[in-house]
Amino acid sequence: MSSKPLKILVSGDVEGKFTTLFSRVNGIIKKNGPFDLLICVGEFFHGEGSREEWEKYQKGELKVPMPILILGPTKQGNTIYYTEEKGGDLCENVTYLGRQGLFTGSSGLKIAYLSGRDGVTEENPKLSFNKEDVHNLMMSASAESNFKGVDVLLTAQWPKGVEKYAQEPEGVDSMECGSAALAQLVLALKPRYQFTTGEGTFYERKPYRNHKVLTESAKHVTRFIGLAKVGNTQKKKFLYAFNILPMSKMSTSELVKQPPDVSECPFTFDISSAPRQSKDDDAPQFFYDMNQRDQGGRKRRREGGDSREGRPQKKQPQPTGPCWFCLSSPEVEKHLVVSVAEDCYLALAKGGLTPDHVLILPIGHHQSTVQAPSDVIAEIEKYKSGLKKCFRKQGKAVVFFERNYRTQHLQIQAVPFPLSLGEDEIKEIFLDSAHNHPHPFELHEIPKLSDLKQIVPAGAPYFYVELPSGEKLLHRIKKGFPLQFGREVMASKEILDMEEKTDWKNCKLTKGEETEAAQSFRKLFQDFDCI
Repeated sequence: MSSKPLKILVSGDVEGKFTTLFSRVNGIIKKNGPFDLLICVGEFFHGEGSREEWEKYQKGELKVPMPILILGPTKQGNTIYYTEEKGGDLCENVTYLGRQGLFTGSSGLKIAYLSGRDGVTEENPKLSFNKEDVHNLMMSASAESNFKGVDVLLTAQWPKGVEKYAQEPEGVDSMECGSAALAQLVLALKPRYQFTTGEGTFYERKPYRNHKVLTESAKHVTRFIGLAKVGNTQKKKFLYAFNILPMSKMSTSELVKQPPDVSECPFTFDISSAPRQSKDDDAPQFFYDMNQRDQGGRKRRREGGDSREGRPQKKQPQPTGPCWFCLSSPEVEKHLVVSVAEDCYLALAKGGLTPDHVLILPIGHHQSTVQAPSDVIAEIEKYKSGLKKCFRKQGKAVVFFERNYRTQHLQIQAVPFPLSLGEDEIKEIFLDSAHNHPHPFELHEIPKLSDLKQIVPAGAPYFYVELPSGEKLLHRIKKGFPLQFGREVMASKEILDMEEKTDWKNCKLTKGEETEAAQSFRKLFQDFDCI
């Protein structure tokens, strides 16, 4: 199914700087040979300031060096150049795509596009798009029964939250940046590339997957590229060159190949982004409600009106019986607690393998990482970061593991070991221990930027390991899982060489000894505490 890839250039906001853009394009062509297409996202014109030079291109006095596709305006002053709402040729080699739609070239390359910015103005719809526009584009683009996605998506605005699970974009306020409706569009269309502009910077995000690991068949990845303005004084990248073979001409194995730095998808489906549909509307629904609702259809909220992680609940989860780890429970052995934050706390493990074997636990009752809200997860990560730094200063690395099986309260075990062992060996020891166990099972490696919430369904049992290298291992438990597996591996001859401590009951201390050990660790950890 191989064919010759297309060579494409994409630019950010041109804003009438045609000479600057075409000069750079001609230089690239001279050095690298001809390109098939130039795409411009963002503003192509610059109000009246563009008119004189633009008329020379219209009259043929100046030549556009190659075929160009452009989006519609986002500023009132540029509407004078767009006479056809549905798109069309503005001059030789310059084509306005239109407000929204799907462009399929003779090569089979499928380009989806959406002009304007999210709700920028209701007075002039040429400058904006709304939920209905997004919905219509989804419907038209995915009309094919075997729809897999589009090759390229062009927008003049970033999708909300694109930086999640990846590096932060320079000089961009992620809280204020982007459109939630565009995030839903990207989820539905699954573009292999998305190009956009509008934030004044260049940002090439790590590619992200479009499937859930271990629960869905592999799909192609998406690459997001935000481009700076043409000729910007900061010399940020405004032109991007890439080769692409249309997915219609690729084998499945070629298409779904995963790059080594792939991350989880940064977006989640949100029904609130969808336009209202009538009861008789049987069109496919791309939006899925991530919020629980009561019988009247109203969203449930936490007490006090706080809605967290997009999954609001009427009240905090409650244990079905006595819980040894809810901080408010009388069963908690509070003398083992060494740090308390807003949503989580840190405690020495009872019968720990080492004096600095600790647990990270939520203060409230949450069964697992998968079911914990975002604020709890954020504090868990802060504690992990503090522990890594603390142990590193002691010449140690740390392994974190969680068993969501036959336990009702989330516990992250943190077990340090001497750096002299070598961090790279730990992974192989865990894999070999699972393979050679009397009841063998598989540990699957998942990407470093994986989010368990997107891999494991809520309520499903699992065992999860986070290694010092950042590598992660996961086993979806079915039955018969060895309850002390994580402890067994860490106590093994290859790591801590204390196999006699596999059973925590063999490591119990008196309450006085535990209190003294907690005080010692509290002092050790105080400079690294996230509080």
